[in-house]
Amino acid sequence: MKRYLTTLLALIALIATAQAAEVPLLGNVYARQTTLLNGDWNYIVDVQEEGYYDYRMNLNRWGFFQNAKPQRPEDLIEYDFDKAPKMQIPSDWNTKDEHLFLYEGTVWFKKSFTYHKQEGQRTLLYFGAVNYDCHVYVNTKHVTHHIGGFTPFNIDVTDQLKEGENVLIVKVDNKRHRDNVPTQIFDWWNYGGITRDVMLVNVANTYIENYKWNLEKAGAKDKKRTITLTANLNKAEAGQQITINIPELKLKQTLTTNAEGKISSKFIVQSSKLQLWCPENPKLYDVEMTLNGETLKDQIGFRTIETKGKQILLNGKPIFLHGISIHEEKPNGGGRCNSLADAKTLLDWAQELGCNYVRLAHYPHNEYMVREAERRGILVWSEIPVYWTISWKNEGTFNNAKRQLTDMIMRDQNRANVIIWSIANETPHSADRDTFLGNLAKYARTLDNTRLISMAMEVTGQSNYVNRLHDNMHEHVDVVSFNQYIGWYRDVNDAPKMKWEIPYEKPVIISEFGGGAKYGYHGAKNLRWTEEFQENLYKENIAMLDKIEGLAGTTPWILKDFRSPRRVLNGIQDYYNMKGLYSDKGEKKKAFYVVKEWYDKKEQWNKQQ
Repeated sequence: MKRYLTTLLALIALIATAQAAEVPLLGNVYARQTTLLNGDWNYIVDVQEEGYYDYRMNLNRWGFFQNAKPQRPEDLIEYDFDKAPKMQIPSDWNTKDEHLFLYEGTVWFKKSFTYHKQEGQRTLLYFGAVNYDCHVYVNTKHVTHHIGGFTPFNIDVTDQLKEGENVLIVKVDNKRHRDNVPTQIFDWWNYGGITRDVMLVNVANTYIENYKWNLEKAGAKDKKRTITLTANLNKAEAGQQITINIPELKLKQTLTTNAEGKISSKFIVQSSKLQLWCPENPKLYDVEMTLNGETLKDQIGFRTIETKGKQILLNGKPIFLHGISIHEEKPNGGGRCNSLADAKTLLDWAQELGCNYVRLAHYPHNEYMVREAERRGILVWSEIPVYWTISWKNEGTFNNAKRQLTDMIMRDQNRANVIIWSIANETPHSADRDTFLGNLAKYARTLDNTRLISMAMEVTGQSNYVNRLHDNMHEHVDVVSFNQYIGWYRDVNDAPKMKWEIPYEKPVIISEFGGGAKYGYHGAKNLRWTEEFQENLYKENIAMLDKIEGLAGTTPWILKDFRSPRRVLNGIQDYYNMKGLYSDKGEKKKAFYVVKEWYDKKEQWNKQQ
């Protein structure tokens, strides 16, 4: 009993420490004073989690997080990080260690680094993403337990760090569970590991935690435009002065925080002097926010996004979103994308296809991807992994989804190219599902009411060749989006006969359509897996979709072939979903040229608006 109580108290202490240490997400982290902790990390594969539990499944007080070393010749310690192999971080273990290609479980990572304290500064430990469930230890002290594989988080570790050498240990577990977000079954590779940048961030004791810029809607003939700003400190502290400066617009103002540590203001600009961000001219303004002599810099684009009837309006003008869906996977063998170079390659391919828009499926992608798309003038749909059959009745599952939605919005709320927050993909209809998603949509609007809300619904059947979309979530979304796979999963060769009824006075985006083909495999157009089959499928689908009233955009599935454990057909799939318009190596399939020709026509339509 005494041992049980000791273990229980230790567990409670660890949880309390985690709750106290994690702090709200920093906005614009890459503009801060940072020290990257990327590079070689030692790792230990822990199949039975012996580094966390003892043989009675109690919390192991002498676990791997202690980074223990023998003090006497007879001491028994059955692990040694310093003798363990090394892995480049950020990365995923599936493609870095051939023995872990199919592995789902626990891996421990350890990094030693030198740290020097700075007077009047606090230090946050920032992770871009860890998939999926992780415990973080600094100098053997547990500092947080984070759940969710695609969103950033940061911990105030000032009091855990010491002068000189420090040790950071992270327990990462990517096992799938029913109540997770995503749940047990999903159609992409479950890449495990520390998949995005890790860094120390130095901030003042009082710092600008986050902020949001927005351009208010206005009429086409209005001679003045209103830019709004809200921002908050990391603490409720009145009287702090923040100087705002946008040199190119000659806007400069000093604002004083209120009792909650917040500021808000409006800036009036002559319409003729303000260049609006758009795909043709992705104008970004240098913005400076100065607090106590420290300046935080960003590049901000100003634009409006709204709907009117069945149209999407960018800066007050109708736009057709000719896009593509993208998974966050490297070309040439897969692996989780983790660099600007990865983002550039995928966006190069999307632009070669003729896209002005990308759907970043099915989870928030790396910040590098979103910012690079913004610089190029590519609009973005960003999504959380509420995918397929989630545990709709589980409160913990809802809170997990809500946290991921929060972090996605808080990270990217200043990116002009992000126009749609998506709350789900292909979810089966039920009252519990409607409650879950309806509450998510309402919550998203409390965080950001300046963008559109959508989700990928689905149409899986028809009567007499008439497809009718019916989804109770139409009440909660601004754009009606759905996936349909006519010609692949159903109604092969029937696309020319199909009609669509979408009984909602809202714009329509086809968030997925398409079919598979193996690059270089040729044959008759009715032979599965040939490029000719995929090419014909796209021709018939495009002719069908062009007849949909209110069609405002499409994101075919998908840019490139990507890894999935559900795709096991030997000689064809070999663990790849083959629906890409490009192969994994960047080779263009015949369907690529069909879509490109269509998108070239859509772009001409956009220019005439």
